[in-house]
Amino acid sequence: MSTRLYEHPIFLEHIVPPGHPERPDRLRSLNIALEHPNFERLDRRKAPPAPEDAILLAHPEEHLEFVLRSMPDRGDDGEINQLEADTYASPKTLQAILHGVGGAMAAVDDVFSGAADNVFVAARPPGHHAEKSKAMGFCFFNNAAIAARHAQKAHGAERVAIVDWDVHHGNGTQDIFWDDPSVLFCSTHQMPLYPGTGKKDERGAHNTIVNAPLSPNTGGDHFREAFKSRILPALDDFRPDIIIISAGFDAHYRDPLAQLNLTGEDFDWATGRLLEVADRSANNRVVSLLEGGYDLEGLAESAGMHILRMMKG
Repeated sequence: MSTRLYEHPIFLEHIVPPGHPERPDRLRSLNIALEHPNFERLDRRKAPPAPEDAILLAHPEEHLEFVLRSMPDRGDDGEINQLEADTYASPKTLQAILHGVGGAMAAVDDVFSGAADNVFVAARPPGHHAEKSKAMGFCFFNNAAIAARHAQKAHGAERVAIVDWDVHHGNGTQDIFWDDPSVLFCSTHQMPLYPGTGKKDERGAHNTIVNAPLSPNTGGDHFREAFKSRILPALDDFRPDIIIISAGFDAHYRDPLAQLNLTGEDFDWATGRLLEVADRSANNRVVSLLEGGYDLEGLAESAGMHILRMMKG
């Protein structure tokens, strides 16, 4: 498989207060893992910036304007503004956001043009908690939702599937696509846990929301069973033209923010199953976007195995 990775130094310059889990060291740890010879064939590119109006693919103008107003003055490198309980902006945050959105959109372009079979976007801040009109949970705008809308608008995708295995439910993605029959949203996540959404009976207006909550302290066997019984059948029935993964790695057993016990092998297995679905219905088109993952060792292991599986097919 031909696999591309989008990265950019600007992602390290989204600064958060000391002790915040969503910190630049997350990407530094992944970069160390990618120095292994296994990744020599990985096509690494700098993520391009998106224009500000690309945000409007998934968010109203009022939300874009609110976030823009909330950004600190770029002249004060030490200033950090708090938008919400745990969501902070520094002077370079907007640039990081736009390169993250741009990387997600470029990844969609790549898999539709044939420039790559699949693409991983190693960006921060993450996006899946950003609702249509609300920044929250470290997230400002929803990268996965913007990528899905870009696939529809620019490439004529009729059916887009978003699979979210972050340990926290992707409430933002669910909110944006609740009424949309053209986008299937599937999520495995710990429950109970922040943000409190993601029950099985939350199905959306057209039964295109598929939630598979997992109990605290369960591990890979429950995760794989949820995939086999709920996620994979829904994907096969939907037959997506592209699969977008909200790839959070905070369900790893080392992660400090939750109590699931997955290993890198579980993420490798799930990646393989999604690649099989993409081979059957989506001409191998898979775009994966980094979401959570806050233990540096667990993130490096899991994301590395995920990317390596994308490279092997």
